[in-house]
Amino acid sequence: MTDNSTPDSAAQPDGPIPNDGRRSFIKQATGFLGLALAPPLIGQAERLTALSKKVEGVTEMRLKINGTVRTISAEPRVSLLDALRENLDLTGTKKGCDHGQCGACTVLVDGRRINSCLTLAVMNQSKEITTVEGLAKGEELHPLQAAFIEHDGFQCGYCTPGQLMSGVACIKEGHAKTDGDVREWMSGNLCRCGAYPNIVAAIRQVEQSGFKS
Repeated sequence: MTDNSTPDSAAQPDGPIPNDGRRSFIKQATGFLGLALAPPLIGQAERLTALSKKVEGVTEMRLKINGTVRTISAEPRVSLLDALRENLDLTGTKKGCDHGQCGACTVLVDGRRINSCLTLAVMNQSKEITTVEGLAKGEELHPLQAAFIEHDGFQCGYCTPGQLMSGVACIKEGHAKTDGDVREWMSGNLCRCGAYPNIVAAIRQVEQSGFKS
């Protein structure tokens, strides 16, 4: 009887390929695919990393705050309030309404009081900016800070930094001669705790002492 099988056909088993063979084939194919894709993926990752380090629109700003020049990198659209709080960690200036209606964010720019939420940081370069952190001289409180403590000019304290900055400007402007003047010229600073009589008393005390700045 003649054997018609060939060496090749004898080497190949009948039926499906064993599972071990499939796994080996998949591993090899995956390895080859990974080697083929690795260079493009690595290059793309490097480009994305480089791009993230250079954000379009960010600019360098130099702000003179409480007598010290500070440099920050921020978008031109950043408000002075956000620059103070987020970039410079000067969190004494509070964000209340963020619409210029409550006065909690009041700071002095070249001696004039402004709502820092309504002005851009980039617009205030080369100007003298004073925040509540710059009122005291070391451990010595500003006279208005001391008067606020004496007259209980605050309760929760959230509006107090803005009240202090506006009060300092109010005295310097000559708008604290009477209780009525103080109420009128401090009307842009809201106190939800209702400490207005005590705030007025504190400002009037400092004005009557002759302190001007």
